[in-house]
Parts: sequence; structure tokens; C-alpha cells
Amino acid sequence: MKHFSKHWKGSIKPKKQRKYRKNAPLHLKTKMLSANLAKDLRKKHKTRNVPLRKGDNVKIVRGQYKKRTGKIDRVDKKEARVYVEGIEFIKKDGSKAKIPLQPSNLQITILNMDDKKRTAKLAKQGVKQ
Repeated sequence: MKHFSKHWKGSIKPKKQRKYRKNAPLHLKTKMLSANLAKDLRKKHKTRNVPLRKGDNVKIVRGQYKKRTGKIDRVDKKEARVYVEGIEFIKKDGSKAKIPLQPSNLQITILNMDDKKRTAKLAKQGVKQ
């Protein structure tokens, strides 16, 4: 049975940290799905990181696909993974499959500003600091 405690303060044990992230409700997992901004965006929006959305352009900074860029195709909140267009591998039968990436291994280069709420939130953060 899943159980999530709102009163969890933290632990040095990785097992408990993983358990907290796994059992977190979706509204908290959304916040965990954030990536840092490129330097020019940091200066413009006066914030270090932003939750990822479909349509953002990202650069992969760690792993096998390092230095490659692409547009976010899908964000899986439940599994806390991001799928980027063009980042895929070829299976034995010849078909292609997208590779799930961790948001911590990505850097946002271009923000998708179609959402009015996101635009307002970033503008508010810029004024606040």
C-alpha cells in the first residue's frame, strides 16, 4: 500500500529518499520534474530552474546523448521521466523506441511560453527578486 507523509523532513538514507520520491502525489512530482535554465534564460527570468513542459527545447548535459538538443515530446509525471524528440534507440526487430531521460540531466535552452499561467509565474518571479 502506498503511503505518503506530508510531515517527512528528510533522511540521509537513499532508500528513504527514493521511497519519498516514488510515493509522492502528482502535484509534488511535477515540481520534482524541473531542470535548470541556460545562462541567458537565468538572467532574463531571474530564476535557476523551471518545471519541464512539453514543447520546451532542452540540451542533454549528462549521459550517452550528452550535448544533443531536442524538443520535449512527452513528460511522464508518474515515472518522473522526460522524452525528447530524436533521442531514440533501434530495437533488435528494427523498430525505434524513445529513451526516457531524467530531468536532472537536462538544461532548458528555449522555454515554451504558450501557457499564460507559466508566463505569469515567471514574470512574477522576475519582479520579486
